[in-house]
This record gives sequence, structure tokens and C-alpha cells, in this order.
Amino acid sequence: MSEDRPGFTDTPFLPDSDYRVHDPDRPHPPTVMPAGPVTQPPPGDATVLFDGTKLTGWEAVDGGDPGWTVADGELIVEPGTGDIRTSDRLGDCRLHIEWATPAEPGDAEYPGNSGVFLADRYELQILDCSATTIYADGWVGAIYGQHPPAVDACLPSGAWQSFDIIWRRPRFDGDTLVTPARLTVLHNGLVIQEATEPFGPTTYRGYHDYEPHGPAPLRLQDHEFPVRFRNIWYRPR
Repeated sequence: MSEDRPGFTDTPFLPDSDYRVHDPDRPHPPTVMPAGPVTQPPPGDATVLFDGTKLTGWEAVDGGDPGWTVADGELIVEPGTGDIRTSDRLGDCRLHIEWATPAEPGDAEYPGNSGVFLADRYELQILDCSATTIYADGWVGAIYGQHPPAVDACLPSGAWQSFDIIWRRPRFDGDTLVTPARLTVLHNGLVIQEATEPFGPTTYRGYHDYEPHGPAPLRLQDHEFPVRFRNIWYRPR
């Protein structure tokens, strides 16, 4: 394992794969420079989750008031205050979210680390991959620990970026999984996940088995970096 290919060789193998979770030998996605973020005002039938003015409809994961900051039309992670999530429970939907990592990555190993958690369980990775190298399944736009993005569409540190996500929640018959979750994701307008099915809820150095759930909150991660968000909305499908 070379210094520019961090990862682990003692983690479990992914289902039907020759690669382990965070495998250092898994190829990194090829870099494709996008034209820029896709900035789109919410359509008339969209539910706006953050309009740039207030945190109505958001809570800390313990149910208390969120500790993040709203300033200049942006929602900013306040490092150390914890993740936040919506009071809305999202079922199948199309979700739009814009985000930016800090303009100065500093000497952090993994600068700009954050994440978008669909159904409070399945993480779509945010990371400043213009300034760092990580295992392929931790790349920006990865379904964390499971599926690397098809391409690296990351813009430079501090630039606004966009995720457009088509989310289909998993279906269960009692305790039995009938169909897994499914995500199609565009990062800055480029397809990076296409009808990709998580193996289960995401976590560091592994993954969890599916457990029955219905519509659930959208969660944004505090990973100790002041990542910024704006223009968050969704349309049910």
C-alpha cells in the first residue's frame, strides 16, 4: 500500500466483490472536470428544506435545537455541534443540494469532510478531493464504504458544488428486504452513481445489514469542518 493509496486490508469483503471496504487497491475514479455546479431554484411543487434564512424544520440528532450557523444565505457546519436532520421524513424523491468545502483546506488529512445521509442511514460522501487522496469508496460522491463514484467531478477548494439525487427507499415485507435502496446521483451535472444499490446502511470500515424502515429524515454530517450548504429542496416521486 503506497502513501497515496490509503486504505485497509483487514476490513470485510463487499458482497460479490474482490474488494474490501476501504480497499487500498481499488482504483480511484477518473477525473472529469465539470462545467460547474448546477444551480437550480426549487420548482413550484418542491418542498424547500433550506431557503437561506432559517433552520425551521431542522433539529439536532438528539431532538434538540441544531447548533449550526445560518449566515449570508448559507447553512454552515459549526464543528463539534453534531449532525443535523430534517423533521420531514423523505420517501422516494428527487433531492437537490448545493455545498462548498472550506477555501483553505489547511493540513488536515481529509479536508472538507461531511456527508449527505439519505433516510438517516446511507451516506453520500462530501470531501475536498481536490486537496486530498482517500480510498476509492471514500471519494467525494461515493456511497461511503461501498460504491465509488463513476468519475471524480470535484471542483477546487471553496467552490460551490451540487448534488442532484434520485432516491428510492428500500422496500420490506415485514422483516424481509424485498428491494434494496437505490440512488442515481449527478455531481456538478455529471452522473456519478446510476441506480446504485447500497448493500445496507453505511459506516466506517464496514456496512450494516438492512433493517426495516420507511420514510426517514435527511441528515447532514458534522465531521469537524465548516462545510457550507445552500438551496436544499426535494420533490416527492
